[in-house]
Amino acid sequence: MASQVLGLWERLRGVPGGEVLFSWVFAWKAPYFRSVRPRFLQVERDFAALRLPKRRAVLNHIGTVHAIAVCNGLEAAMGALAEATVPAGRRWLPKGMEVSYLAKSTSDLVCSAETDPAGWTSGPDVPVRVKATRDDGTVVVEGVIHLWVTDKKTSADRVASGK
Repeated sequence: MASQVLGLWERLRGVPGGEVLFSWVFAWKAPYFRSVRPRFLQVERDFAALRLPKRRAVLNHIGTVHAIAVCNGLEAAMGALAEATVPAGRRWLPKGMEVSYLAKSTSDLVCSAETDPAGWTSGPDVPVRVKATRDDGTVVVEGVIHLWVTDKKTSADRVASGK
């Protein structure tokens, strides 16, 4: 069964303005991402990409996209990927992010996230590879976001454990 995020993406991507509408709904559901105004380009199992526009609200003192705004874009891409990929009956939480800043973010950026399919069933730690790329193809940030993936607790589980 496809996740709600993946199902919504698949329904909207072929409709004129659908990618913009999906991006708006995603940021409405997770309001913190509104600050970077993500525009999703692709959402599928094990991969997601979005455009992070270079605009005044996300610039630093030297006129480039602020490092934390870039990390917000990477986390939004990871979140869409995780929602599209997490197996039924499981849930995910980010547990850490390691990034390297490689070049100045002088243009709009494409933030992408990618996982290996086997990672979702092999253990509780799922590494998500992330990178942000300038319009000229230069990778400006790359790293890994680590997810903690566990079984969802059902109502019966909570009752049985007294919680």
